[in-house]
Amino acid sequence: MLEKIFKAYDVRAIYPDPFNESAAWRVGYGTGQFLKQQVTDSGEKGGKLTLPNTIVVSRDMRPHSPPLAKAFTDGVRATGMDVIDVGMCDTSFIYFAINHLSCAGGVQVTASHNPIQYNGLKISGPLAKPIGATTGLKEIQSLAEKAPEPPATTTPTSTLAPPLPHGKYEERDLWESYRAHVLQFYTPPKAGRRPLKVVVDASNGMAGKLIPKVFSGLPGLEVIPINFEITGSFSHDPNPLVAENMKPTQNGVRTRLADLGACFDGDADRCILTDERGTIIGCDHLTAMLVEHFTEGEKNPTIIYDLRSSKALEEAIVARGAKPLKSRVGHVFMKAALRESKGVFGGELSGHFYFRDNFYADSGAIAFAAVLSVLGQSDKTLNQLIAPFKQYPQSGEINFHVEDKEATLAAVESKFGKDAAVDKLDGVSIDAWKTSGWWFNCRASNTEPLIRLNAEAKDKPTLEKLLGDLKPMLGTEDTGHH
Repeated sequence: MLEKIFKAYDVRAIYPDPFNESAAWRVGYGTGQFLKQQVTDSGEKGGKLTLPNTIVVSRDMRPHSPPLAKAFTDGVRATGMDVIDVGMCDTSFIYFAINHLSCAGGVQVTASHNPIQYNGLKISGPLAKPIGATTGLKEIQSLAEKAPEPPATTTPTSTLAPPLPHGKYEERDLWESYRAHVLQFYTPPKAGRRPLKVVVDASNGMAGKLIPKVFSGLPGLEVIPINFEITGSFSHDPNPLVAENMKPTQNGVRTRLADLGACFDGDADRCILTDERGTIIGCDHLTAMLVEHFTEGEKNPTIIYDLRSSKALEEAIVARGAKPLKSRVGHVFMKAALRESKGVFGGELSGHFYFRDNFYADSGAIAFAAVLSVLGQSDKTLNQLIAPFKQYPQSGEINFHVEDKEATLAAVESKFGKDAAVDKLDGVSIDAWKTSGWWFNCRASNTEPLIRLNAEAKDKPTLEKLLGDLKPMLGTEDTGHH
């Protein structure tokens, strides 16, 4: 059953079939063994880690998260590893906790933006480095498959200790430390500026706990909450990348005359913003707006960005005297690129933002704090701050159904790549910006028979002509796919 729940970046599936307590116990057992070995191999045992034998466990608000967290914890402890449970929190909290406690790794029980019947595990190693298929998840799967039978004593009612090595268990509240960490990124509005009014849609997810715990009582900030109730169900899917789910935020901003709106996903590690008019802001444009903020006072800083981003972002980075570095799509690649280049900040179109001073990890809370800081120090509205970066028309991501993805990409490359720069970092990127005023990226989906297209041009007619030439080569356009 386990192969059904392991994905490219995490463990994720429908509860209770195929993902249930028995599977969670096995994955816990595999994770405990894997992280124990990682610590030993890296020589961290007597070295930099304060708690080399400890894994932090946390969870989101799904009704099945507590029993899954309990089963996972029991699996970890059956390998002799200790567990510190930090309770219900947003996913970025666990990256903080792993580094704050200086331990072997951590796990958040969550299915992020998926509907309520899903659940999963986001696993991180030492320093909160992400564990995906290429960085240890495959090994954890094979260890989990070889795990012993979960003892019947994993039921919460039993007090019998399983006949396996038994790590210690404790619970800790780290909210005060977490709040202090996030608020290092927050500057209150400048003197004389009226308080910022912000509409936040928590999507009945972890932002309903995060925002009151971290952003309450701040000078110059008024938060207008939507869907903050943690009820174990969602009033809309907790995925702000789907336009439909942004409507409560947009309407809230317009009716309450707010300065901005933010909609968080289920585990609150991502937020998508709207300006004061309720217009959704592209994350590449938002990254461009934040470049100046994060490069202030830095020497030769590097900024990481998703290769699907607008040329305006690259231009904004260069204009600041910073180094632009393109990354493959996906948090595992973005984090690795930021860490390897010692970059200061990075942004991805999915709504993930990454920060050097947050252990090279992403944080929805810190992205939110940074935008509030920039807006509070400016005399401009958010719409005015973003406007300079919206000069080029974009296609947005368009999905096409195609059986032979490889052959399609090869045909596109041979047709468009003749007099243009070709880059194979992630799919095929073809750039004829200097000569013809356009670029595009086509990449194959990991999981479905789809090709995803992102294109941009210097003006609308150029973009329309490019799409007219490209689309017929890419199969059937998928109109219902998000």
